[in-house]
Amino acid sequence: MKISYNWLKQYLKLDLPAEETGIILTDLGLEVEGIEPYESVKGGLKGVVVGHVLECEKHPNADKLKITKVDVGAEAPLQIVCGAPNVAQGQKVPVATIGTVLYDKEGNPFEIKKGKIRGEESYGMICAEDELGLGESHDGIMVLDDKYPVGTPCCKVFEVETDEVFEIGLTPNRADAMSHYGVARDLRAGLIQRGTQLELITPSVTKFHVDNRSGKVDIEVTDKKLVPRYTGVTISNLRVTESPAWLQNRLKAIGITPKNNVVDATNYVLHALGQPLHAFDADHIIGRKIVVKTAEEGAKFTTLDGVQRILSSEDIMICDAEKPLCIAGVLGGENSGVSYSTRNVFLESAYFDPVAVRKTAKRHSISTDASYRFERGINIEDCKYALMYAAVLIENIAGGVISSDVIDFYPKKIEDFQVFLAFDKVDKLIGQKIPHDTIKSILHSLDIKVNSLTERGLGLVIPSYRVDVQREADVIEEILRIYGYNNISFSEKINASMSHSSKYDDHNVQNVVATQLIGQGFTEIMTNSLVSEKEITTYTQQPETAVKLLNPLSADLGYMRKNLLFSGLEVIAYNNNRKRTDLKLFEFGKNYHFTEGKYTESKHLAIYLTGNTQSEHWGATAQKTTFFQLKGVVETLFERLGLKDIKALPLEENDAIASEGFRWQLGDTLIGTIGVVKGKVLKNFSIKQEVLVADLNWEVILHQVQDHKVIYKEIAKYPEVRRDLALLLDEKVTFADLYKVALSAEKDILKSINLFDVYQGDKLPQGKKSYAVSFVLQDEKKTLTDKQIDKTMQRLQTAFESQLGAALRD
Repeated sequence: MKISYNWLKQYLKLDLPAEETGIILTDLGLEVEGIEPYESVKGGLKGVVVGHVLECEKHPNADKLKITKVDVGAEAPLQIVCGAPNVAQGQKVPVATIGTVLYDKEGNPFEIKKGKIRGEESYGMICAEDELGLGESHDGIMVLDDKYPVGTPCCKVFEVETDEVFEIGLTPNRADAMSHYGVARDLRAGLIQRGTQLELITPSVTKFHVDNRSGKVDIEVTDKKLVPRYTGVTISNLRVTESPAWLQNRLKAIGITPKNNVVDATNYVLHALGQPLHAFDADHIIGRKIVVKTAEEGAKFTTLDGVQRILSSEDIMICDAEKPLCIAGVLGGENSGVSYSTRNVFLESAYFDPVAVRKTAKRHSISTDASYRFERGINIEDCKYALMYAAVLIENIAGGVISSDVIDFYPKKIEDFQVFLAFDKVDKLIGQKIPHDTIKSILHSLDIKVNSLTERGLGLVIPSYRVDVQREADVIEEILRIYGYNNISFSEKINASMSHSSKYDDHNVQNVVATQLIGQGFTEIMTNSLVSEKEITTYTQQPETAVKLLNPLSADLGYMRKNLLFSGLEVIAYNNNRKRTDLKLFEFGKNYHFTEGKYTESKHLAIYLTGNTQSEHWGATAQKTTFFQLKGVVETLFERLGLKDIKALPLEENDAIASEGFRWQLGDTLIGTIGVVKGKVLKNFSIKQEVLVADLNWEVILHQVQDHKVIYKEIAKYPEVRRDLALLLDEKVTFADLYKVALSAEKDILKSINLFDVYQGDKLPQGKKSYAVSFVLQDEKKTLTDKQIDKTMQRLQTAFESQLGAALRD
């Protein structure tokens, strides 16, 4: 939120530097994220002064140029070469002296320097209005009034306004501070606590006067719960033009582009008081009647931005006798606005239910200054006051007369909220005793009235504009905020509590796995659990089991994801598009489903490999990622977590994601899957390289984690021996089968088994394959003899032949 310091000073007569005021605002909870300078004319016309043309002669070397002598208040007149057709002797003109920086239409700076033009020296520039940023005309130089003395800075002539603008990071609960007056009100309370008493200047509406009642517009509200207050007034015979400079400067300073004097007046009141207003062209209100009601389900309505929207029966609409004019509290209709042909306006100021406005704004993906305030809660008591203030302002800058009484629909006055504040609760929550007189002073500065006083505490009445103060704790927070967090002393003792957690709780085990993956070169990612409808319907099976949000943030975030894969593929695609193709990623996250009438969520671990595991360099060629590398990564995790007896089974034939791979099971429980992502899936994300993914059910894994003890052994003193076997096996036999048989046949001296070559081809019988396997043997107590080695290898060979049907290859 942007706050103009000059505007703020209309309500508080401040003389503090902006930086100091920013510190006070931040201490009050209105965090100032930055202070930016503002100039109504870029550059502030620094170095541009009033000059008097003493001489004006034709340039000897150019027909369209003239040589002038200009008095700018310096010791001697300046010679300036000028090409404007209207320059003449005796004129008062704006002169940019040497060193002045001006800006072109695109905002690019250019410096005025001494130069030679067709052989004649020039010591400045006589300016046209577009060169100074004061207009669009370039027909000739500006000619000023003779009343201005020579040398007068042009920033004074053109009343250039300079300002400082606070960028405040406003928290959603502070609806009371969503205006300049609201910030001034808070700042005043903070200054009082610091010993500075300032009067809060409230804009006057004493000049509001009903001139006649010829423009009366009737109001009908069908639901007083959705619209508890609605006020309006008619202003006739006005003239819609550009706004005066002061009003344009106020709006420009906070980043609002001026439109016309009527619209600018409503925007001014919005940012001055926090009350949104809307001005209707009264001549377009059919039947001279405003009806506030909910829309018909599915009705079409075109808003001011030219977009046709499908309405919901929950949308509040402002209508005339025949048609809708405006989505209440959000955005007007295309025919409801004020144009330069408008002569009569109906001015609206209302309070709409915050929840209804919030839902409507999100439903239609609209965010406006008005909806931003309505959905957080405005001050219902300010509706009529802001309307009158805006009417007076419009009268002043657009003319016209107020041609109706203020129509005020307010059937049930909302009473101020009451809270009892216990002194001991204040001391307990703040952790420090604050004098009772100080507490009462702070409450008074916040417009919180003390209704009753006892030894135990205070009975308080909360002002209507503090919609966020509803509990005793809220009042204590207000006291502490104004008193100053920095004024609370530190305790001399430190209190800490130790919490017991299981060795195998989610957080601890997740850290173990994450640390291991990071050590292997992986990077953890975190993606959004919310996805679009397209992702659900296009990429997942059984879209009807997806969890749909009732009140989504946007159309692209309308569902909860069913799996982590597609979020991970989006990350891979994003990196691929930026030439990062070698990726090792992992993510812990939840999947969401709706099955058998119940909502369920489950935590998963997804691991991704794509690209090369080793980039090419002078000593080696690039090595592409393989399926077995990812398999090894996951099996290493299983080993680290003490998971045993895990079976690898083929993927289901109708797997929608992987083209090849397998699934891991522990007994009958599915732990996870691994595979190569199908090409048609990758195509949807414009990924052109192979992606390997492992999807592990983290909750099942966490339940199965076992104590994994690390056993340390002394390095053996005796040498190890390697022997190789080339085995002809049935193609259905896996290395895991062979590994298991070998360990059962020799438990004492067989230390490791390695598969170093696999062959299948036309040189082997059909249905057969060849495994080349190495065996490492070692006796930790003595050196092995040839006889022992041969005996062991014969035992292994016999076991392979009898149990696996293996045969030795020549």
